[in-house]
Amino acid sequence: MNNQICTGPLPAAVLSRRGFLNRFGMGLGGIALANLISPANLFASTRGADHGILNGQLHFPAKAKRVIYLFMAGGPSQMETFDYKPVLNQRNGEQLPASVRMGQRLTGMSGNQSSLPLAGSKFGFKQYGKNATWICDLLPHTAKVVDELCIVRSMFTEAINHDPAITFLQTGSEISGRPSIGSWIHYGLGSDNENLPSFVVLITPGKVDQPLYARLWGSGFLPAQHQGVQFRSGKDAVLYLSNPDGITPESRRLLLDRLKDLHAHAAEKLGDADVDARIGQYEMSYRMQTSVPEVMDLSKESEATFELYGPDAKKPGTFAANCLLARRLAEKGVKFIQLYHQGWDQHGGLPKGISVQCKETDQASAALITDLKQRGMLDDTLVIWGGEFGRTSYSQGKLTADDYGRDHHPRCFSMWMAGGGVKPGLVYGETDDFSYNIAKDGVHVHDFQATMLRLMGVDHERLTYFFQGRRFRLTDVFGKVVEPLLA
Repeated sequence: MNNQICTGPLPAAVLSRRGFLNRFGMGLGGIALANLISPANLFASTRGADHGILNGQLHFPAKAKRVIYLFMAGGPSQMETFDYKPVLNQRNGEQLPASVRMGQRLTGMSGNQSSLPLAGSKFGFKQYGKNATWICDLLPHTAKVVDELCIVRSMFTEAINHDPAITFLQTGSEISGRPSIGSWIHYGLGSDNENLPSFVVLITPGKVDQPLYARLWGSGFLPAQHQGVQFRSGKDAVLYLSNPDGITPESRRLLLDRLKDLHAHAAEKLGDADVDARIGQYEMSYRMQTSVPEVMDLSKESEATFELYGPDAKKPGTFAANCLLARRLAEKGVKFIQLYHQGWDQHGGLPKGISVQCKETDQASAALITDLKQRGMLDDTLVIWGGEFGRTSYSQGKLTADDYGRDHHPRCFSMWMAGGGVKPGLVYGETDDFSYNIAKDGVHVHDFQATMLRLMGVDHERLTYFFQGRRFRLTDVFGKVVEPLLA
């Protein structure tokens, strides 16, 4: 077996006597060799810059230094965004052909309908950019930056309901408990800013829809320091970060110093890596008391910048303000920035609902691309836009001249990426005339994850963590890099 394909420490617990002596003997040999090569550095502190488990030794040249992932929670309809299907309008009201469905399962929400009428989009499409890419009229700002986008129209997943589908995209498994994408990236690549978390989460508040859970940005079985940190709008961007009334910065520093001494004493006796991690997290929190208010303060942004992101950019917590904040975090060296915007789960009243969602997100998403490019950051920042699955080409519920709904559809949906080493101006993959099945170049969720890691310079098969007797990775035992997407 070639151990070079794996990374991450082996467990020390439940070792056989032979295994213990083998590892211990090799350890003594390593110490002896290190002493011969560089005696002065043998017991030097390993604390300092965080280069992750790969220690800066990337598997490939990295095209992207950081990721900004705009997650549209609820499942945006591909037929009202990026997958133009005039056949649906021509056959509006007709029944979904059995030759298209091919007996595939439906959700319980529309599986009992006596009729599955095809629903053409109420909105128009036009062609934009050098390659005449079809974009829905609901996304006029996105249309202006289409030449920067790499649009994938052939994404697919196995999950047909929200919770497993979102969990699958964010952790590589439909079952909760695995580390999230940002946690894997921090574990592998470390951090570029010792005063801010490497993985930050921003959620648009007040959006009533499918729930979001902290495990979506959790570290799973990875050490706790790799989990995402949620930044909120309002007085306290990070919960419990501010000093309580009566506690001065000096007294907080004194408390942390004594706590560090106690933890160091425990670490010396127990040799527990969790203790070291806890010390590091306390120190990070102390530094964040200064760094977080600074990065959250948008008052120094120019009026031109606010105008670029739209009128909501001055309202803390909105998607526009979060996109602007994401750019600021990226400038500070945060490696993975996850934005969640709920409200795309439109089983009924889709025309009205999706109009609101696109209005809230279109300008800011395009502005983020433009802003990064103006600052010379787009080339090494990977921006991703998409949800957990697509929507059905037939109407859930009654189809009328002005209204319709769409059920969950995992067999094909659209996403886009920009910057960070992807091929700009590309439309990849095709669906059939009904946007029901993939006709060409399907991209599975694990393929998407493998490609994203490749852009960060990481081989998805070699970034692993040993847990409960086996080596885990983000893509489980699947996934392949989609080479045509790479610039």
